[in-house]
Amino acid sequence: MTGNAPVPGCTDEPARGGRGAVAVGTGIFISKIFGFVRERVFAHYFGSSGFADAWWAALRMPNVVRNLLGEGTLSASLIPVYTSFLEEGRDRDAANFAGASLGILTVLASGLSLAGIAVAPLLVSAFFPLWNSETQELTVLLVRILFPMTGLFVVSAWALAILNSHRIFFISFVAPMFWNLAMIGSMVAGSLYWNLEGRSLVVALAWGALVGGAITLAVQLPFLLRHVTGMRASLGRGVPGIGEAVRNFIPVVSARGIVNVSSWIDMILAGRLLPGALAVMGYAQTLGNLPVSLFGTGVAAAELPELSRMRLQDRTALAERVTESLHRALFFLIPSAIGYLAMGDLIVGALYQTGAFGEAQTLVTWCVLSMYALGLPASASSRILSSAFYALRDTRTPANLAYLRVFISVGVGVLAMFPADQLGFSTLRLGAAGLALGSSSGAWVEYVMLRRSLTRSIGRHGVARGLVLRLVLAAALAAMVGVAVQLSLPAWNPALTACFALLPFGLTYVGLARSLGLKIPIRISRQ
Repeated sequence: MTGNAPVPGCTDEPARGGRGAVAVGTGIFISKIFGFVRERVFAHYFGSSGFADAWWAALRMPNVVRNLLGEGTLSASLIPVYTSFLEEGRDRDAANFAGASLGILTVLASGLSLAGIAVAPLLVSAFFPLWNSETQELTVLLVRILFPMTGLFVVSAWALAILNSHRIFFISFVAPMFWNLAMIGSMVAGSLYWNLEGRSLVVALAWGALVGGAITLAVQLPFLLRHVTGMRASLGRGVPGIGEAVRNFIPVVSARGIVNVSSWIDMILAGRLLPGALAVMGYAQTLGNLPVSLFGTGVAAAELPELSRMRLQDRTALAERVTESLHRALFFLIPSAIGYLAMGDLIVGALYQTGAFGEAQTLVTWCVLSMYALGLPASASSRILSSAFYALRDTRTPANLAYLRVFISVGVGVLAMFPADQLGFSTLRLGAAGLALGSSSGAWVEYVMLRRSLTRSIGRHGVARGLVLRLVLAAALAAMVGVAVQLSLPAWNPALTACFALLPFGLTYVGLARSLGLKIPIRISRQ
Protein backbone atom coordinates (compact mmCIF):
# COMPACT_ATOMS: atom_id res chain seq x y z
CA MET A 1 0.00 0.00 0.00
CA THR A 2 1.09 3.60 -0.39
CA GLY A 3 2.26 5.86 2.36
CA ASN A 4 -0.62 8.31 2.08
CA ALA A 5 -2.61 9.17 5.17
CA PRO A 6 -5.53 6.77 5.51
CA VAL A 7 -9.06 7.86 4.97
CA PRO A 8 -11.12 7.64 8.18
CA GLY A 9 -12.58 4.19 8.58
CA CYS A 10 -10.06 2.61 6.23
CA THR A 11 -7.55 1.34 8.78
CA ASP A 12 -6.19 -2.09 7.97
CA GLU A 13 -8.35 -2.45 4.85
CA PRO A 14 -6.72 -5.60 3.46
CA ALA A 15 -7.09 -7.46 6.73
CA ARG A 16 -10.71 -6.35 7.02
CA GLY A 17 -11.34 -7.38 3.44
CA GLY A 18 -9.77 -10.77 4.10
CA ARG A 19 -11.85 -11.33 7.22
CA GLY A 20 -14.96 -10.10 5.41
CA ALA A 21 -14.34 -12.48 2.52
CA VAL A 22 -13.92 -15.35 4.98
CA ALA A 23 -17.17 -14.37 6.72
CA VAL A 24 -19.02 -14.16 3.41
CA GLY A 25 -17.48 -17.38 2.14
CA THR A 26 -18.29 -19.22 5.37
CA GLY A 27 -21.90 -18.05 5.30
CA ILE A 28 -22.29 -19.00 1.64
CA PHE A 29 -20.59 -22.36 2.23
CA ILE A 30 -22.94 -23.30 5.07
CA SER A 31 -25.93 -22.22 3.03
CA LYS A 32 -24.68 -24.11 -0.03
CA ILE A 33 -24.14 -27.28 2.01
CA PHE A 34 -27.82 -27.26 2.88
CA GLY A 35 -28.54 -26.31 -0.72
CA PHE A 36 -26.83 -29.46 -1.92
CA VAL A 37 -28.74 -31.51 0.64
CA ARG A 38 -31.89 -29.95 -0.80
CA GLU A 39 -30.78 -30.82 -4.34
CA ARG A 40 -29.97 -34.39 -3.35
CA VAL A 41 -33.40 -34.81 -1.79
CA PHE A 42 -34.98 -33.22 -4.87
CA ALA A 43 -33.00 -35.49 -7.22
CA HIS A 44 -34.08 -38.52 -5.20
CA TYR A 45 -37.77 -37.71 -5.57
CA PHE A 46 -37.88 -36.14 -9.04
CA GLY A 47 -34.68 -37.01 -10.98
CA SER A 48 -34.91 -35.50 -14.47
CA SER A 49 -38.66 -36.07 -14.84
CA GLY A 50 -41.28 -33.67 -16.14
CA PHE A 51 -41.95 -32.60 -12.54
CA ALA A 52 -38.28 -31.60 -12.26
CA ASP A 53 -38.50 -29.62 -15.51
CA ALA A 54 -41.60 -27.83 -14.22
CA TRP A 55 -39.86 -26.95 -10.95
CA TRP A 56 -36.71 -25.56 -12.57
CA ALA A 57 -38.75 -23.54 -15.06
CA ALA A 58 -41.02 -22.18 -12.33
CA LEU A 59 -38.04 -21.27 -10.16
CA ARG A 60 -36.31 -19.39 -12.96
CA MET A 61 -39.23 -17.29 -14.16
CA PRO A 62 -39.89 -15.43 -10.89
CA ASN A 63 -36.13 -15.08 -10.44
CA VAL A 64 -36.30 -12.25 -12.96
CA VAL A 65 -37.47 -10.05 -10.08
CA ARG A 66 -34.77 -11.36 -7.76
CA ASN A 67 -32.06 -10.87 -10.38
CA LEU A 68 -33.24 -7.39 -11.30
CA LEU A 69 -33.57 -6.18 -7.71
CA GLY A 70 -31.36 -8.66 -5.87
CA GLU A 71 -28.17 -8.39 -3.87
CA GLY A 72 -25.86 -7.65 -6.80
CA THR A 73 -27.96 -4.76 -8.06
CA LEU A 74 -28.72 -3.26 -4.66
CA SER A 75 -25.16 -3.63 -3.41
CA ALA A 76 -23.87 -1.76 -6.47
CA SER A 77 -26.35 1.09 -6.10
CA LEU A 78 -26.84 1.37 -2.31
CA ILE A 79 -23.54 0.50 -0.64
CA PRO A 80 -21.37 3.30 -2.13
CA VAL A 81 -23.95 5.96 -1.19
CA TYR A 82 -24.86 4.55 2.22
CA THR A 83 -21.19 3.97 3.12
CA SER A 84 -20.29 7.56 2.23
CA PHE A 85 -22.93 8.81 4.70
CA LEU A 86 -21.49 6.58 7.41
CA GLU A 87 -17.91 7.69 6.74
CA GLU A 88 -18.94 11.35 6.86
CA GLY A 89 -20.78 10.87 10.17
CA ARG A 90 -24.17 11.67 8.61
CA ASP A 91 -26.09 9.01 10.52
CA ARG A 92 -29.46 10.72 10.12
CA ASP A 93 -29.05 10.93 6.33
CA ALA A 94 -27.97 7.28 6.31
CA ALA A 95 -31.12 6.22 8.20
CA ASN A 96 -33.36 8.30 5.92
CA PHE A 97 -31.64 6.85 2.85
CA ALA A 98 -32.11 3.30 4.14
CA GLY A 99 -35.81 3.89 4.84
CA ALA A 100 -36.48 5.50 1.48
CA SER A 101 -34.72 2.76 -0.45
CA LEU A 102 -36.68 0.14 1.50
CA GLY A 103 -40.00 1.82 0.72
CA ILE A 104 -39.28 2.17 -2.99
CA LEU A 105 -38.08 -1.41 -3.31
CA THR A 106 -41.06 -2.82 -1.43
CA VAL A 107 -43.51 -1.09 -3.75
CA LEU A 108 -41.53 -2.08 -6.85
CA ALA A 109 -41.09 -5.73 -5.82
CA SER A 110 -44.76 -6.05 -4.84
CA GLY A 111 -45.91 -4.66 -8.16
CA LEU A 112 -43.65 -6.95 -10.18
CA SER A 113 -44.72 -9.99 -8.13
CA LEU A 114 -48.41 -9.28 -8.71
CA ALA A 115 -47.78 -8.76 -12.42
CA GLY A 116 -45.89 -12.05 -12.60
CA ILE A 117 -48.75 -13.91 -10.96
CA ALA A 118 -51.17 -12.43 -13.49
CA VAL A 119 -49.14 -13.21 -16.63
CA ALA A 120 -47.84 -16.64 -15.52
CA PRO A 121 -50.04 -18.58 -18.02
CA LEU A 122 -48.84 -16.42 -20.90
CA LEU A 123 -45.18 -16.87 -19.93
CA VAL A 124 -45.42 -20.64 -19.64
CA SER A 125 -47.30 -21.13 -22.91
CA ALA A 126 -44.86 -18.82 -24.74
CA PHE A 127 -41.70 -20.38 -23.34
CA PHE A 128 -42.68 -24.05 -23.39
CA PRO A 129 -45.16 -24.61 -26.23
CA LEU A 130 -44.00 -28.21 -26.71
CA TRP A 131 -44.80 -29.28 -23.16
CA ASN A 132 -48.02 -31.15 -22.55
CA SER A 133 -50.95 -29.35 -20.94
CA GLU A 134 -50.49 -31.03 -17.55
CA THR A 135 -46.87 -29.92 -17.25
CA GLN A 136 -47.76 -26.40 -18.37
CA GLU A 137 -50.60 -26.19 -15.85
CA LEU A 138 -48.32 -27.38 -13.04
CA THR A 139 -45.65 -24.86 -14.01
CA VAL A 140 -48.18 -22.01 -13.91
CA LEU A 141 -49.25 -23.01 -10.41
CA LEU A 142 -45.65 -23.19 -9.20
CA VAL A 143 -44.81 -19.81 -10.74
CA ARG A 144 -47.73 -18.17 -8.94
CA ILE A 145 -46.60 -19.59 -5.59
CA LEU A 146 -42.97 -18.59 -6.10
CA PHE A 147 -43.42 -15.00 -7.32
CA PRO A 148 -44.20 -13.64 -3.81
CA MET A 149 -41.11 -15.47 -2.56
CA THR A 150 -38.91 -13.41 -4.85
CA GLY A 151 -40.42 -10.23 -3.43
CA LEU A 152 -39.27 -11.34 0.02
CA PHE A 153 -35.81 -11.99 -1.35
CA VAL A 154 -35.63 -8.45 -2.73
CA VAL A 155 -36.18 -7.04 0.77
CA SER A 156 -33.58 -9.54 2.04
CA ALA A 157 -31.15 -8.16 -0.54
CA TRP A 158 -31.76 -4.65 0.80
CA ALA A 159 -31.00 -5.93 4.31
CA LEU A 160 -27.81 -7.54 3.01
CA ALA A 161 -26.63 -4.26 1.46
CA ILE A 162 -27.22 -2.34 4.70
CA LEU A 163 -25.58 -4.97 6.89
CA ASN A 164 -22.57 -5.30 4.58
CA SER A 165 -22.08 -1.54 4.73
CA HIS A 166 -21.67 -1.98 8.49
CA ARG A 167 -19.19 -4.84 7.87
CA ILE A 168 -21.70 -7.45 9.03
CA PHE A 169 -21.41 -10.20 6.43
CA PHE A 170 -22.00 -13.64 7.90
CA ILE A 171 -25.67 -13.48 8.87
CA SER A 172 -26.90 -12.22 5.48
CA PHE A 173 -25.10 -14.91 3.54
CA VAL A 174 -25.94 -17.77 5.89
CA ALA A 175 -29.63 -16.79 6.11
CA PRO A 176 -30.60 -18.68 2.89
CA MET A 177 -29.79 -21.83 4.84
CA PHE A 178 -33.27 -21.52 6.32
CA TRP A 179 -34.75 -21.34 2.82
CA ASN A 180 -33.06 -24.62 1.99
CA LEU A 181 -34.14 -26.17 5.28
CA ALA A 182 -37.76 -25.22 4.65
CA MET A 183 -37.71 -26.90 1.24
CA ILE A 184 -35.96 -30.01 2.56
CA GLY A 185 -38.56 -30.24 5.32
CA SER A 186 -41.45 -29.82 2.90
CA MET A 187 -40.24 -32.65 0.65
CA VAL A 188 -39.34 -35.08 3.41
CA ALA A 189 -42.44 -34.39 5.49
CA GLY A 190 -44.67 -34.40 2.43
CA SER A 191 -43.38 -37.80 1.35
CA LEU A 192 -43.05 -39.57 4.72
CA TYR A 193 -45.96 -38.13 6.70
CA TRP A 194 -48.52 -37.18 4.07
CA ASN A 195 -47.56 -39.75 1.39
CA LEU A 196 -47.32 -37.07 -1.28
CA GLU A 197 -45.61 -37.77 -4.59
CA GLY A 198 -45.26 -36.32 -8.06
CA ARG A 199 -47.41 -33.24 -8.60
CA SER A 200 -48.58 -32.94 -4.99
CA LEU A 201 -45.04 -33.17 -3.65
CA VAL A 202 -43.58 -30.52 -5.97
CA VAL A 203 -46.45 -28.16 -5.04
CA ALA A 204 -45.62 -28.74 -1.36
CA LEU A 205 -42.01 -27.90 -2.21
CA ALA A 206 -43.11 -24.56 -3.68
CA TRP A 207 -45.04 -23.64 -0.54
CA GLY A 208 -42.00 -24.62 1.53
CA ALA A 209 -39.87 -22.28 -0.60
CA LEU A 210 -42.27 -19.40 0.06
CA VAL A 211 -42.17 -20.00 3.82
CA GLY A 212 -38.39 -20.31 3.67
CA GLY A 213 -38.12 -16.92 1.95
CA ALA A 214 -40.01 -15.31 4.82
CA ILE A 215 -37.73 -16.99 7.38
CA THR A 216 -34.63 -15.86 5.46
CA LEU A 217 -35.72 -12.24 5.85
CA ALA A 218 -36.84 -12.64 9.45
CA VAL A 219 -33.50 -13.95 10.77
CA GLN A 220 -31.73 -10.80 9.53
CA LEU A 221 -34.09 -8.33 11.18
CA PRO A 222 -32.63 -8.39 14.74
CA PHE A 223 -29.15 -7.60 13.38
CA LEU A 224 -30.53 -4.95 11.05
CA LEU A 225 -32.49 -3.09 13.73
CA ARG A 226 -29.29 -2.42 15.67
CA HIS A 227 -27.96 -0.25 12.86
CA VAL A 228 -30.98 1.52 11.39
CA THR A 229 -32.33 3.20 14.50
CA GLY A 230 -34.58 6.08 13.56
CA MET A 231 -35.26 4.68 10.09
CA ARG A 232 -38.70 5.26 8.61
CA ALA A 233 -39.84 3.73 5.34
CA SER A 234 -40.77 6.30 2.70
CA LEU A 235 -40.88 6.73 -1.05
CA GLY A 236 -37.74 8.81 -1.15
CA ARG A 237 -39.00 12.27 -2.01
CA GLY A 238 -36.24 14.73 -1.23
CA VAL A 239 -34.12 12.19 0.67
CA PRO A 240 -30.37 12.82 0.11
CA GLY A 241 -28.64 10.09 -1.84
CA ILE A 242 -31.73 8.59 -3.46
CA GLY A 243 -31.14 10.41 -6.74
CA GLU A 244 -27.58 9.10 -7.00
CA ALA A 245 -28.68 5.60 -6.01
CA VAL A 246 -31.32 5.61 -8.74
CA ARG A 247 -28.75 6.83 -11.28
CA ASN A 248 -26.46 3.97 -10.23
CA PHE A 249 -29.39 1.58 -10.17
CA ILE A 250 -30.71 2.10 -13.71
CA PRO A 251 -27.62 0.87 -15.65
CA VAL A 252 -27.23 -2.15 -13.38
CA VAL A 253 -30.91 -3.06 -13.69
CA SER A 254 -30.76 -2.72 -17.46
CA ALA A 255 -27.75 -5.05 -17.50
CA ARG A 256 -29.55 -7.49 -15.21
CA GLY A 257 -32.52 -7.27 -17.53
CA ILE A 258 -30.53 -8.39 -20.54
CA VAL A 259 -28.97 -11.16 -18.45
CA ASN A 260 -32.48 -12.32 -17.59
CA VAL A 261 -33.35 -12.29 -21.27
CA SER A 262 -30.32 -14.51 -21.89
CA SER A 263 -31.40 -16.86 -19.10
CA TRP A 264 -34.89 -17.06 -20.52
CA ILE A 265 -33.51 -17.77 -24.01
CA ASP A 266 -31.47 -20.64 -22.54
CA MET A 267 -34.61 -21.88 -20.82
CA ILE A 268 -36.66 -21.72 -24.03
CA LEU A 269 -33.99 -23.56 -26.01
CA ALA A 270 -33.54 -26.21 -23.31
CA GLY A 271 -37.30 -26.68 -23.29
CA ARG A 272 -37.07 -27.77 -26.93
CA LEU A 273 -34.60 -30.54 -26.12
CA LEU A 274 -35.43 -33.96 -24.74
CA PRO A 275 -37.44 -34.07 -21.49
CA GLY A 276 -35.18 -33.53 -18.51
CA ALA A 277 -32.73 -31.18 -20.27
CA LEU A 278 -33.86 -28.19 -18.23
CA ALA A 279 -33.48 -30.16 -15.01
CA VAL A 280 -29.96 -31.30 -15.96
CA MET A 281 -28.95 -27.70 -16.64
CA GLY A 282 -30.33 -26.75 -13.23
CA TYR A 283 -28.27 -29.41 -11.47
CA ALA A 284 -25.10 -28.40 -13.35
CA GLN A 285 -25.64 -24.70 -12.67
CA THR A 286 -26.06 -25.37 -8.96
CA LEU A 287 -22.64 -27.02 -8.86
CA GLY A 288 -21.05 -24.46 -11.17
CA ASN A 289 -22.32 -21.57 -9.09
CA LEU A 290 -20.79 -22.94 -5.88
CA PRO A 291 -17.17 -21.76 -6.39
CA VAL A 292 -18.40 -18.55 -8.03
CA SER A 293 -20.53 -17.81 -4.96
CA LEU A 294 -17.85 -18.79 -2.45
CA PHE A 295 -14.80 -17.19 -4.02
CA GLY A 296 -16.22 -14.64 -6.47
CA THR A 297 -19.33 -13.29 -4.78
CA GLY A 298 -17.71 -13.79 -1.37
CA VAL A 299 -14.65 -11.70 -2.15
CA ALA A 300 -16.61 -9.12 -4.18
CA ALA A 301 -19.22 -8.63 -1.45
CA ALA A 302 -16.57 -8.13 1.21
CA GLU A 303 -14.50 -5.80 -0.95
CA LEU A 304 -17.23 -3.44 -2.18
CA PRO A 305 -17.66 -1.55 1.14
CA GLU A 306 -13.87 -1.31 1.57
CA LEU A 307 -13.26 -0.24 -2.02
CA SER A 308 -15.99 2.37 -1.62
CA ARG A 309 -14.15 3.74 1.42
CA MET A 310 -10.87 3.73 -0.51
CA ARG A 311 -12.07 5.60 -3.57
CA LEU A 312 -10.69 8.90 -2.27
CA GLN A 313 -7.18 7.47 -2.06
CA ASP A 314 -4.77 7.29 -5.00
CA ARG A 315 -5.58 4.81 -7.73
CA THR A 316 -2.40 2.79 -7.08
CA ALA A 317 -3.77 1.66 -3.72
CA LEU A 318 -7.05 0.69 -5.36
CA ALA A 319 -5.21 -1.30 -8.04
CA GLU A 320 -3.25 -3.17 -5.37
CA ARG A 321 -6.45 -3.98 -3.53
CA VAL A 322 -8.11 -5.33 -6.69
CA THR A 323 -5.04 -7.46 -7.42
CA GLU A 324 -5.11 -8.94 -3.92
CA SER A 325 -8.79 -9.76 -4.32
CA LEU A 326 -8.28 -11.46 -7.70
CA HIS A 327 -5.41 -13.50 -6.26
CA ARG A 328 -7.55 -14.59 -3.34
CA ALA A 329 -10.31 -15.74 -5.69
CA LEU A 330 -8.18 -17.46 -8.34
CA PHE A 331 -6.34 -19.55 -5.75
CA PHE A 332 -9.59 -21.44 -5.23
CA LEU A 333 -11.33 -20.99 -8.59
CA ILE A 334 -8.66 -22.57 -10.77
CA PRO A 335 -8.62 -25.91 -8.88
CA SER A 336 -12.42 -25.82 -8.74
CA ALA A 337 -12.64 -25.56 -12.52
CA ILE A 338 -10.02 -28.25 -13.14
CA GLY A 339 -11.60 -30.49 -10.52
CA TYR A 340 -14.98 -30.26 -12.25
CA LEU A 341 -13.40 -31.07 -15.61
CA ALA A 342 -11.40 -34.06 -14.36
CA MET A 343 -13.68 -35.49 -11.67
CA GLY A 344 -17.06 -33.94 -12.34
CA ASP A 345 -18.71 -37.33 -12.73
CA LEU A 346 -17.58 -38.27 -9.24
CA ILE A 347 -18.81 -35.00 -7.76
CA VAL A 348 -22.18 -35.14 -9.52
CA GLY A 349 -22.66 -38.78 -8.57
CA ALA A 350 -21.77 -38.16 -4.94
CA LEU A 351 -24.28 -35.32 -4.64
CA TYR A 352 -27.18 -36.42 -6.82
CA GLN A 353 -27.01 -40.11 -7.76
CA THR A 354 -29.86 -41.60 -5.78
CA GLY A 355 -33.43 -42.71 -6.40
CA ALA A 356 -34.67 -41.34 -9.73
CA PHE A 357 -31.24 -39.81 -10.53
CA GLY A 358 -29.15 -42.61 -12.08
CA GLU A 359 -25.78 -43.07 -13.80
CA ALA A 360 -27.05 -41.75 -17.13
CA GLN A 361 -28.18 -38.49 -15.52
CA THR A 362 -24.80 -38.26 -13.78
CA LEU A 363 -22.85 -38.46 -17.04
CA VAL A 364 -25.07 -35.96 -18.87
CA THR A 365 -24.88 -33.52 -15.96
CA TRP A 366 -21.08 -33.87 -15.87
CA CYS A 367 -20.93 -32.97 -19.56
CA VAL A 368 -22.91 -29.78 -18.99
CA LEU A 369 -20.96 -28.97 -15.82
CA SER A 370 -17.66 -29.29 -17.71
CA MET A 371 -18.73 -26.58 -20.12
CA TYR A 372 -19.70 -24.30 -17.25
CA ALA A 373 -16.37 -25.06 -15.54
CA LEU A 374 -14.43 -23.54 -18.44
CA GLY A 375 -15.77 -20.12 -17.52
CA LEU A 376 -15.62 -20.27 -13.71
CA PRO A 377 -12.43 -18.20 -13.23
CA ALA A 378 -13.71 -15.50 -15.57
CA SER A 379 -17.22 -15.39 -14.10
CA ALA A 380 -16.03 -14.98 -10.53
CA SER A 381 -13.20 -12.56 -11.36
CA SER A 382 -15.63 -10.36 -13.28
CA ARG A 383 -17.68 -9.90 -10.11
CA ILE A 384 -14.63 -8.54 -8.32
CA LEU A 385 -13.79 -6.21 -11.20
CA SER A 386 -17.38 -4.98 -11.29
CA SER A 387 -17.16 -4.15 -7.58
CA ALA A 388 -14.18 -1.92 -8.34
CA PHE A 389 -16.24 -0.02 -10.92
CA TYR A 390 -19.14 0.30 -8.47
CA ALA A 391 -16.79 1.69 -5.83
CA LEU A 392 -15.71 4.30 -8.40
CA ARG A 393 -19.41 5.16 -8.85
CA ASP A 394 -19.26 3.78 -12.40
CA THR A 395 -22.14 1.38 -12.99
CA ARG A 396 -22.41 1.95 -16.72
CA THR A 397 -19.22 0.19 -17.80
CA PRO A 398 -20.09 -3.19 -16.23
CA ALA A 399 -23.65 -2.78 -17.52
CA ASN A 400 -22.55 -2.15 -21.10
CA LEU A 401 -20.18 -5.10 -21.03
CA ALA A 402 -22.96 -7.31 -19.69
CA TYR A 403 -24.81 -6.70 -22.97
CA LEU A 404 -21.76 -7.87 -24.88
CA ARG A 405 -21.44 -10.96 -22.67
CA VAL A 406 -25.07 -11.92 -23.27
CA PHE A 407 -24.74 -11.44 -27.04
CA ILE A 408 -21.68 -13.72 -27.12
CA SER A 409 -23.25 -16.28 -24.78
CA VAL A 410 -26.45 -16.63 -26.79
CA GLY A 411 -24.68 -16.65 -30.16
CA VAL A 412 -22.09 -19.26 -29.22
CA GLY A 413 -24.69 -21.27 -27.32
CA VAL A 414 -27.02 -21.55 -30.30
CA LEU A 415 -24.17 -22.44 -32.68
CA ALA A 416 -22.85 -25.08 -30.27
CA MET A 417 -26.32 -26.42 -29.57
CA PHE A 418 -27.27 -26.89 -33.22
CA PRO A 419 -25.11 -27.79 -36.26
CA ALA A 420 -23.96 -24.63 -38.03
CA ASP A 421 -25.12 -25.90 -41.42
CA GLN A 422 -28.54 -27.01 -40.24
CA LEU A 423 -29.90 -24.83 -37.46
CA GLY A 424 -33.08 -26.78 -36.90
CA PHE A 425 -34.53 -28.16 -33.70
CA SER A 426 -34.50 -31.73 -35.00
CA THR A 427 -30.71 -32.19 -35.30
CA LEU A 428 -28.73 -31.38 -32.17
CA ARG A 429 -25.01 -31.16 -31.57
CA LEU A 430 -24.08 -30.45 -27.94
CA GLY A 431 -27.56 -29.81 -26.64
CA ALA A 432 -27.63 -28.33 -23.16
CA ALA A 433 -23.83 -28.51 -22.99
CA GLY A 434 -23.72 -26.10 -25.93
CA LEU A 435 -25.67 -23.53 -23.96
CA ALA A 436 -23.22 -23.94 -21.08
CA LEU A 437 -20.28 -23.47 -23.48
CA GLY A 438 -21.87 -20.25 -24.71
CA SER A 439 -22.15 -19.01 -21.13
CA SER A 440 -18.45 -19.66 -20.51
CA SER A 441 -17.45 -17.95 -23.76
CA GLY A 442 -19.39 -14.84 -22.84
CA ALA A 443 -17.85 -14.82 -19.36
CA TRP A 444 -14.31 -14.71 -20.76
CA VAL A 445 -15.13 -11.90 -23.18
CA GLU A 446 -16.66 -9.89 -20.34
CA TYR A 447 -13.62 -10.50 -18.11
CA VAL A 448 -11.13 -9.36 -20.74
CA MET A 449 -13.08 -6.19 -21.50
CA LEU A 450 -13.55 -5.37 -17.80
CA ARG A 451 -9.81 -5.70 -17.22
CA ARG A 452 -9.04 -3.38 -20.11
CA SER A 453 -11.57 -0.78 -19.00
CA LEU A 454 -10.43 -0.88 -15.38
CA THR A 455 -6.79 -0.50 -16.43
CA ARG A 456 -7.71 2.82 -18.04
CA SER A 457 -9.29 3.93 -14.76
CA ILE A 458 -6.85 2.75 -12.07
CA GLY A 459 -3.76 1.56 -13.94
CA ARG A 460 -2.19 -1.87 -14.14
CA HIS A 461 -3.69 -4.53 -11.91
CA GLY A 462 -4.33 -8.25 -11.88
CA VAL A 463 -2.57 -11.46 -10.96
CA ALA A 464 0.80 -12.05 -12.64
CA ARG A 465 0.79 -14.56 -15.48
CA GLY A 466 3.49 -16.66 -13.85
CA LEU A 467 1.42 -17.02 -10.70
CA VAL A 468 -1.61 -18.12 -12.71
CA LEU A 469 0.47 -20.74 -14.53
CA ARG A 470 1.72 -22.11 -11.19
CA LEU A 471 -1.85 -22.35 -9.95
CA VAL A 472 -2.89 -24.22 -13.10
CA LEU A 473 0.10 -26.58 -12.82
CA ALA A 474 -0.60 -27.36 -9.17
CA ALA A 475 -4.30 -27.95 -9.86
CA ALA A 476 -3.65 -30.14 -12.93
CA LEU A 477 -1.16 -32.36 -11.10
CA ALA A 478 -3.49 -32.63 -8.13
CA ALA A 479 -6.35 -33.63 -10.44
CA MET A 480 -4.16 -36.40 -11.88
CA VAL A 481 -3.64 -37.71 -8.36
CA GLY A 482 -7.37 -37.56 -7.64
CA VAL A 483 -8.28 -39.37 -10.87
CA ALA A 484 -5.63 -42.04 -10.21
CA VAL A 485 -7.10 -42.68 -6.76
CA GLN A 486 -10.61 -42.76 -8.24
CA LEU A 487 -9.63 -45.35 -10.86
CA SER A 488 -7.88 -47.54 -8.29
CA LEU A 489 -10.92 -47.81 -6.05
CA PRO A 490 -13.56 -50.55 -6.39
CA ALA A 491 -17.12 -49.79 -7.53
CA TRP A 492 -18.29 -48.22 -4.29
CA ASN A 493 -21.14 -45.84 -3.67
CA PRO A 494 -20.27 -42.55 -5.46
CA ALA A 495 -20.35 -40.58 -2.21
CA LEU A 496 -17.84 -42.95 -0.58
CA THR A 497 -15.58 -42.88 -3.63
CA ALA A 498 -15.66 -39.08 -3.59
CA CYS A 499 -14.46 -39.00 0.01
CA PHE A 500 -11.38 -41.07 -0.85
CA ALA A 501 -10.56 -39.34 -4.16
CA LEU A 502 -11.33 -35.67 -3.52
CA LEU A 503 -9.35 -35.46 -0.28
CA PRO A 504 -6.03 -36.41 -1.97
CA PHE A 505 -6.86 -33.94 -4.74
CA GLY A 506 -7.29 -31.08 -2.27
CA LEU A 507 -4.29 -31.97 -0.12
CA THR A 508 -2.05 -32.43 -3.15
CA TYR A 509 -3.08 -29.05 -4.55
CA VAL A 510 -2.32 -27.24 -1.29
CA GLY A 511 1.00 -29.05 -0.95
CA LEU A 512 2.07 -28.34 -4.54
CA ALA A 513 0.96 -24.72 -4.26
CA ARG A 514 3.13 -24.25 -1.19
CA SER A 515 6.09 -25.96 -2.86
CA LEU A 516 5.69 -23.59 -5.82
CA GLY A 517 5.84 -20.58 -3.49
CA LEU A 518 2.10 -19.93 -3.34
CA LYS A 519 0.44 -19.18 -0.02
CA ILE A 520 -3.21 -19.74 0.80
CA PRO A 521 -4.58 -16.16 0.61
CA ILE A 522 -7.31 -16.50 3.21
CA ARG A 523 -6.15 -13.42 5.07
CA ILE A 524 -3.97 -10.81 3.44
CA SER A 525 -2.54 -8.24 5.80
CA ARG A 526 -0.61 -5.08 5.11
CA GLN A 527 3.16 -5.63 4.88
